[in-house]
Amino acid sequence: MKKNRFLFILVLTILSAFTVWVLWFMVMGALTPKDELLATISPALQEQSAQKSTWCFLPSWPTLQPLAELLLDTPVFFTMFWNGCKLAAPQILGQFLIAAPAAWVFSKIPFPGRKLLYMVYLVLMVLPFQITMVPNYLVLDKLGLMDTPMAVILPGVFSSFPVFIMKKGYDSIPNELLEAAALDGAGPLRSFVSIGLPLGMPGILSALVLGGIEAWNAIEQPMMFLKSTSNWPLSLYLSEITVDDLGLAMVASLMMLAPPLLLFLVGQKYLEQGIGLSISSSSNS
Repeated sequence: MKKNRFLFILVLTILSAFTVWVLWFMVMGALTPKDELLATISPALQEQSAQKSTWCFLPSWPTLQPLAELLLDTPVFFTMFWNGCKLAAPQILGQFLIAAPAAWVFSKIPFPGRKLLYMVYLVLMVLPFQITMVPNYLVLDKLGLMDTPMAVILPGVFSSFPVFIMKKGYDSIPNELLEAAALDGAGPLRSFVSIGLPLGMPGILSALVLGGIEAWNAIEQPMMFLKSTSNWPLSLYLSEITVDDLGLAMVASLMMLAPPLLLFLVGQKYLEQGIGLSISSSSNS
């Protein structure tokens, strides 16, 4: 038993080391002078370079120049950072307003064709963006929303993935509790507000955390539906940084990582609870 536990911990340590190395690489790259970055890893990013790329575990002389350049001399960074917030925050709010009641209906309110409609939701959830891209483009173009933030916000608001996560959380709520509330005169709306929202909050928040991270990191949707660079989020700005600005790229990558990391740390408890409820409801069914 102790041997198996040791092997399990060893495998997890090795796997986590890759993640830690990537973060260390970015942090140290953000503190490395520009000339040192060009001399070490720049050859690996250039085509037909005769030089070999190297990497130092620690910079020879740490500097905050890339951070100062990004925050003081790169106004486009703040514009695209704010654009990313304007795209992600409405999607989180919209998913709460749309997906939470929709998941409650699928979980607790019987109606003809409920299972069939839910199966359609599951099919839509597994479809990649490349398949739904053309229909979304045609609909948004007819509505006159192309090259506007709503072209990215609306498809994210009506995503089927939050409905799936929230429904799993609602499934763990005993039906006897709803029957008792109905005997006390509570209707479907009152039951949803008084019972569904409080008891299903772990599943709701876990879905919103995952939805917020996905919206912040989205690349294909903004690239397809937003043609004006003034509407681009920060996820598209990173690809515009050239090899000559490696320090700036490292700092911008850390700034890109900060909001999802903060969102994950705040919602980690609810995310774990939501995953636990999903597993328990799946095993009971």
